[in-house]
Amino acid sequence: MNRYPARVPHPAPPRVLVAGGTGFIGRHAVAALRDAGAAPIVGSRSEAGERVQTGPLTDDCARRVLRFEDLCRAPRWLPLLEGVDVVLNCVGILRPRGRASYARVHHAAVAALAAACAQRGIRLVHVSALGLEAPARSGFLRSKRLGEQAVMASGADWWIARPALLDGDGGFGSRWIRRVADWGVHPVPADARGLLAPLDVRDLASALARLCLAPPAHPADAHARVYELGGTNQRRMDEHLLAMRDPTLEPRARPIAVPAWITRLASHACDLLRATPFSYGHLELLRRDNLPCPNRIVELLGRVPRPVARGLCTAHAAVPPPRTSRLAPRG
Repeated sequence: MNRYPARVPHPAPPRVLVAGGTGFIGRHAVAALRDAGAAPIVGSRSEAGERVQTGPLTDDCARRVLRFEDLCRAPRWLPLLEGVDVVLNCVGILRPRGRASYARVHHAAVAALAAACAQRGIRLVHVSALGLEAPARSGFLRSKRLGEQAVMASGADWWIARPALLDGDGGFGSRWIRRVADWGVHPVPADARGLLAPLDVRDLASALARLCLAPPAHPADAHARVYELGGTNQRRMDEHLLAMRDPTLEPRARPIAVPAWITRLASHACDLLRATPFSYGHLELLRRDNLPCPNRIVELLGRVPRPVARGLCTAHAAVPPPRTSRLAPRG
C-alpha cells in the first residue's frame, strides 16, 4: 500500500534546503521540487559557484553556503536551518580532498545535520546508496554506511533514499559510461558479474520531491523509512554498456574481460589520480548484485520509471523475470 497519499496544499510553499543543490542529483531535485510547488533553497560550497536556473527564464533559488567538512557539530547547523521546513541531503564525494574526507562529509557532518534536524523538528531526506549492507573494504562505502546509521539513530523525522546506478544529463559517471559505450571495445572487470538496475536521475528527483513534500508519517518499522530505488531493467555492466551505445555506431562493440587483479590496480590508480569515476568502491559494488530489494520506485512515482537505454540495443535492456538480489532482504 502506498504510504504517501497525494500531497496536501500548504498555506505557503514548503522551503526545502537542498544540500548539494548544484550537484548531479541536487540540480535535478531542485527542478523537481520547484515543479512540485516547493521553494527550494540551494545549498552549495560557494555563493560564487554554478548558478541553478529553476524558472522559465533567469530566476534563481535562494542559496546558502554549506561546507560539510566544517559542519561536523549540530550547533553549526542550527543557523543554517532557519526558515527551513525540510532538508534534502544530496551531498556526497567520490574521493576525499583536503579536509573534505569521507569521515567528515559522509559521516560526521551527516550525523550533526540529523541531530540539528531532530532539535528543530525538521524532516530530513538523506540520499545514500545501494549495497551498503554487505561487507566492504572501500572507505567510500564504509563512511556512507556510518552516515546512514547516524541518521537512523538521530531521532529526527528521517527518510533514506538508496538509488541504483544513475543515468542523466550532467552526471560525471553518466558521461563516462556513454563515452566508453561508444568505444569499439568494452573493457569490463572479469569479476563484475553483479546485476544493476539503472535509473534515470529525473525519476530519482521526482521520487525525492515526493519524500520531501508528503504529509507527516511515522511508521513504527524503521525499514519502512528506507526507499531502495532503481529502474525496472536488470543488467550486468557489459549489457549496460551495450544499451548505452550510440546506435549509429558500427560495428557492434566487443566486450573484453579484464582480469580481476588488473581492474583492482586500475581502481586504486584512478582513486589516486582522480582520473575517472571508476573507483575501488565501484569495483566492490560491481562484484555482486546491486539491486533495490524491494524496488519502491513505482510506489513513489505512481508509474513505471523511464527506461534507461540510449539506442536500439533493446535486447540487452529487456528484462527476464526479476532475480532476487544476493543481499539479504530487510525485515
